[in-house]
Amino acid sequence: MDFDTFVYAIPLRTRFRGITVREGMLIRGAVGWGEFCPFPEYDDREAAGWLATAVEQAEVGWPAPVRDRVPVNCTVPAVDAWRAEQIVRESGCATAKVKVADHPGSLADDLARVAAVRAAIGDGAIRVDANAVWDVETAVRHIGEIDRAAGGLQYVEQPCRTVEELAEVRRRVGVPIAADESIRRAEDPLRVAVSGAADVAVLKCTPLGGVRRALSVAAAAGLPTVVSSALETSIGLAAQIRLAATLPDLEFACGLGTLALFEGDLVTDSLLPVGGYLPVPTAPPEPDPARLAEFRHPDPERTKWWLRRYERVSALLPSG
Repeated sequence: MDFDTFVYAIPLRTRFRGITVREGMLIRGAVGWGEFCPFPEYDDREAAGWLATAVEQAEVGWPAPVRDRVPVNCTVPAVDAWRAEQIVRESGCATAKVKVADHPGSLADDLARVAAVRAAIGDGAIRVDANAVWDVETAVRHIGEIDRAAGGLQYVEQPCRTVEELAEVRRRVGVPIAADESIRRAEDPLRVAVSGAADVAVLKCTPLGGVRRALSVAAAAGLPTVVSSALETSIGLAAQIRLAATLPDLEFACGLGTLALFEGDLVTDSLLPVGGYLPVPTAPPEPDPARLAEFRHPDPERTKWWLRRYERVSALLPSG
């Protein structure tokens, strides 16, 4: 593959997924720009899906959408209750996704956070994400308490790691369960059976290998689908929005309002929600030269690390 490349580093407003700076790469192809931004802990095999998504965007383009805007939730990181309420009130969204279980002993903070979100969102929907850190007994106990503090949850995303654990939790709690990591980090996402373990499939097209691949995974899952960000800039987020815009049915708001977590972006007109909706981009966004200059990675060694990673992962993709 013969692409122009650019390595970026953008500070985050709040620690999210354990990081305070988001790093990644842009690649340019015949159609436009794509984004390659797998988290550093992912090995090359898993990162190959992220690069396939960038290549689809840069070289091939996307299928035609069936809607011109996508409903989104606001994302509430593991912040204090006051900040959580502020995030929701400023978002304009009718649905909030709240991070929980970010550290051992977090339950008291989680309860205060979801209660504050309920105060801010009124009759809107609240969903929580535990990122697969609970065991079954902890999940059952904590979901019950968080559901009460929230005044009712829309669903709980990935409370445990395995499909079998999700199924057991689903049998024991009266709250819908959503599968995320169980699908996208499976050896074969097209064949993972989650229908008995979850009520909702959360898909991120960036790690799944592109819009077309993610549409196939959604069809195989056979569940209502929520499209969620993998913490991309507007360049990569555009692919996620196009996935949500291309799904035949979209019952739930999507987790695509994550640019509010960034201190900056690589384009002039960031893909930020207005009134709880995101417009559907017609083409890959073009990076702004001034933003590229501002957020070029300042560490030459880290830039080389990304370029070496890109070369290794490129070799894993099918040729042609």
